[in-house]
Amino acid sequence: MSAIRLARGYTGRDKVIKFAGCYHGHVDSLLVKAGSGALTLGNPDSAGVPASFAAETIVLPYNDLDAVADTLSASPGEVAAIIVEPYPANCGLILPLPGYLEGLRKLCSEHGVVLIFDEVMTGFRLTSGGVQNLTGITPDLTALGKIIGGGLPVGAFGGKEEIMNHLAPLGPVYQAGTLSGNPLAMAAGIASLKLLKKTDPYDRLDSMGKKLALGLSSMAKDRGVPLQVPQVGSMFCLFFTDEPVTEFEQAVRAKHEHFNTFFHQCLKNGLYLPPSSYETCFISAAHDSDTVAKTLDIFQGAFSSFH
Repeated sequence: MSAIRLARGYTGRDKVIKFAGCYHGHVDSLLVKAGSGALTLGNPDSAGVPASFAAETIVLPYNDLDAVADTLSASPGEVAAIIVEPYPANCGLILPLPGYLEGLRKLCSEHGVVLIFDEVMTGFRLTSGGVQNLTGITPDLTALGKIIGGGLPVGAFGGKEEIMNHLAPLGPVYQAGTLSGNPLAMAAGIASLKLLKKTDPYDRLDSMGKKLALGLSSMAKDRGVPLQVPQVGSMFCLFFTDEPVTEFEQAVRAKHEHFNTFFHQCLKNGLYLPPSSYETCFISAAHDSDTVAKTLDIFQGAFSSFH
């Protein structure tokens, strides 16, 4: 919410581009074709959002650069920001096609649009520098959360000095909150980030992620079950479909009843997956090779229910 407000204040423009299936919190103007819980409940557009608010939000398909280019060309000087989960993880896990994020960066620079990376999900989960560190792409603003509070409620945003200087008291864009800089959340976040820096678990997490993804794919193939398992670092998901999923509508078309069957078979055997096919699975530093082996055994048993 604050990053969007800042982008609008900085550019003097009103419209925002987001992508179908990406979830950026429950701020009114972004609850349009959102993912996460809203999608799981079959209601990606929330009641209570005035149509006039939603009218300022342009929703485009992820991984379609032409759609972005056409929209920016058709609306010169109107779009303040493009906000994106660089790896959308609230409608399952969707990975960017080669050149897609680079293309967004280029288009934003050409049209004077603020590029916002929502790394609430990916920040400190994939590397200490998030997707922008993995890809070498620098957004104008970044939103962070979750791990930076060590499990306590917190959100943060930051970016280029020229833009951040438009925040009060230096500039005209107001931002405040009762719990801003809450000492308990900050202490927990600092402790968590220090621990991540000390233990550097990212290579091990990626190795476990690859092992689980490859195992799932192999088991599904042996059973003749259509399955896609996109994976990056400690993140992976299950799309029961023949085609690689590169955008929201393909995620919706996956066979969610297959996921439900798989979920309950796993649960019966002590493995609790996220209870929605639109959620992403996460491995944590607490998991080890024995955990992965046990998980693969339970996956194997769950596939036996498919005939």
